[in-house]
Amino acid sequence: MTFGSKVKRLGLRRNQHQERSILAEFTLYIGNKCFSSWSLRPWVAMKQLEIPFEEGFVRLRTPQTAANLAKVSPTGLVPVLNHKGRIVWETLAILEYLADLYPGKKLWPEDLGARQLARSVATEMHSGFREVRYGWPMNLRRPKSHKPLDAEGESQRARIEAIWRRCREQYGDGGPFLFGHFSAADAMYAPVVTRFDTYGGELAPVTRAYVDAVLATPAMRHWYAEAAREPWPEPEPHEQD
Repeated sequence: MTFGSKVKRLGLRRNQHQERSILAEFTLYIGNKCFSSWSLRPWVAMKQLEIPFEEGFVRLRTPQTAANLAKVSPTGLVPVLNHKGRIVWETLAILEYLADLYPGKKLWPEDLGARQLARSVATEMHSGFREVRYGWPMNLRRPKSHKPLDAEGESQRARIEAIWRRCREQYGDGGPFLFGHFSAADAMYAPVVTRFDTYGGELAPVTRAYVDAVLATPAMRHWYAEAAREPWPEPEPHEQD
């Protein structure tokens, strides 16, 4: 698997090695890899499933961020997918759009029951688990150490683990991911995987196995490597979504 996507940076110098190619068909605009969890979701799906794209980078949390985002995003947020001038925003909408364009990539499981469950748990992630996201902000440079959550956060953490366990038990026979093969559901939970790894301490065996499987993917290893090379200070310790 190759990871040679081009990078277009807003507010930064343009990559000098860009060439016009099929990669220009898609541009996925994202933020800082260290902490932009919503950026990670479609990025890891496209990388892991080998959907070629050009990466557009907007550095977040600077005086220029809002102006730079306004050039590419109708909401002033990332991620945003530009497909030949067609703009798609919101993470789940991007994943659904890609699923329509690439049915062979199986972003959603083929089995109807599995597909229904995958969409349900992905949507639950999109709209929920606020206390986990606030209590355990994604920060890929933070040293690993257990950090207890408040009561509501612990309840949400337990719900996440119950989701992972159910998906693995019902539909995980075909591989190490929630529905066997890597899917949009795994992409939606990828930032949560990083949080469990950073803050979760000793994890239950099923949880640990799933976390390790996601972190071992070439796409996630690539994201982590690029996050480590970012030259900017670490984010403040609050919700980064």
